[in-house]
Amino acid sequence: MNESQWIARCALRLREEWPRLAGADLAEVAAELWAQERWRTLEPEEAATAWLRQGIPTIV
Repeated sequence: MNESQWIARCALRLREEWPRLAGADLAEVAAELWAQERWRTLEPEEAATAWLRQGIPTIV
């Protein structure tokens, strides 16, 4: 998968959590994740979910 595909898929996953955020802003966040090897090595949806979990507490 190339960079643009990864960013697009990641942005789609981010949209599920942030539906009101502009598409360009979602793509910018996804591009920032792509720029970091830690996230880039994951599938885009997995990277988005893991990144989101850092700031969103899980309710048990």
